[in-house]
Amino acid sequence: MEKLRAAVIGVGYLGNFHVQKYLALPDVDLVAVVETDSGRRREIGQKYDVDATANYREIIDEVDLVSIVVPPDRHFAVARDFLNAGVHVLVEKPVTETVADAETLIALASQHRCLFQVGHLERFNPAVIALREKVARPRFIGAQRFAPYKARGTEVDVVLDLMIHDIDIVLSLVPSEIIGISSSGQSVITGDIDIAHARLEFTDGCIAELSASRVSRDQVRAMTIRQASSYISVDFMNHLLLIGEIDAEGRTDEHKEVSFETRNLTGTDVLMDEIRSFVGAVAQGLVPEVTGEDGKRALEVAIEISRGINEENDVGLGELTPSAH
Repeated sequence: MEKLRAAVIGVGYLGNFHVQKYLALPDVDLVAVVETDSGRRREIGQKYDVDATANYREIIDEVDLVSIVVPPDRHFAVARDFLNAGVHVLVEKPVTETVADAETLIALASQHRCLFQVGHLERFNPAVIALREKVARPRFIGAQRFAPYKARGTEVDVVLDLMIHDIDIVLSLVPSEIIGISSSGQSVITGDIDIAHARLEFTDGCIAELSASRVSRDQVRAMTIRQASSYISVDFMNHLLLIGEIDAEGRTDEHKEVSFETRNLTGTDVLMDEIRSFVGAVAQGLVPEVTGEDGKRALEVAIEISRGINEENDVGLGELTPSAH
């Protein structure tokens, strides 16, 4: 079978890792990388001995699939051009800046019979995979995602940078529609939302409370879930899932079941799992693990959370934009 021809569009911090993963896959031929920064383009091209160009349009006819790892404000235009050319697309989160743009890309993928996957990396975290097998009808979900400040990623607010991971996980776990969103937050360093809190209410009665900060002293990625008969605690960073039983009066026992042994997950490469899944779906004509629709739903909720925070803080917003800049 002929190898699939791949390219990585944007080889900054994260794009560099996409390059490494494609090069490690035996059924893929990485034919090019695309980068507008001349120094970085030369560095990556020489480091991996791969063709490097500044203009992605030059390689559109030479590839079967691409990873798009450019800043979010360029996701739509780049993905649109590749989908229009019949190229399968993996685009980093958030899928686009607006819901309308996401809908356009979903329609183009369908029209041209292209696979369109969104890079919600936590879906491939083994703790999340195990969690989905344990959760039936959650009553409450709490999530905390805190990180120290880094200039990288501040093209968008903390809701689209960090909280959107937990939004996507919650939406994949709760089998009903959202009927209410409330949010609060503030700017600390960037002039955009750096700390955010959100409460999501679902038609089945489930409540999700999410918190995110990119100006924290410590790094935290955790989630707790309460169901009728169990309490589940997830440590995303250490790929650990713990389950405690809840008695008839609602008291939570000590954690007494570990869903799997942590040592079995040592060295788990979540990004490789994501890219391998993408390539496999392209090769076999399967539905991607995280679809364009999934990315759109998470984006829609994130935009409403950001809108609520900015309106509370008297920051004007344009129509369906994720944050004010």
